Amino acid sequence: MTAYLISFAFPAVLLVGLTLALLPDIRSSIRARRPAEQRGIALLRSWLTPEQAKQWDSSGEFDVIGGETGTRYRIARGTAMNIRQLDSVGHTIAQWCFAPEGKLATGDVLLAQKIALETMERQALALANIQTTRS
Repeated sequence: MTAYLISFAFPAVLLVGLTLALLPDIRSSIRARRPAEQRGIALLRSWLTPEQAKQWDSSGEFDVIGGETGTRYRIARGTAMNIRQLDSVGHTIAQWCFAPEGKLATGDVLLAQKIALETMERQALALANIQTTRS
């Protein structure tokens, strides 16, 4: 029984010790990202129309009209599967996922998605992952 407790307790103690040792690095990494995230959101907001800014402020998402097809998309905060394609009454018919390469602030990703849908919709969607929600 004692051998069992030692074999179980040692990895757990080691894991807790490692986590506590790395915690300052994790916290400083999060703090370092905060200004970049704030700047990214500020840049995004500067590109939003007044209506999009109102949507963003109330719900953390905004609508974009595809520049080639006139399709309405709703971009939500996040960087994966965060673009919903809407039908004429506002129901989601598909979710899309595409983003620029690299580790970018969320606001920068959302702005890239907005600009891509407005200016090169078909090219962006040709590269995107899609999940349809109804047929």
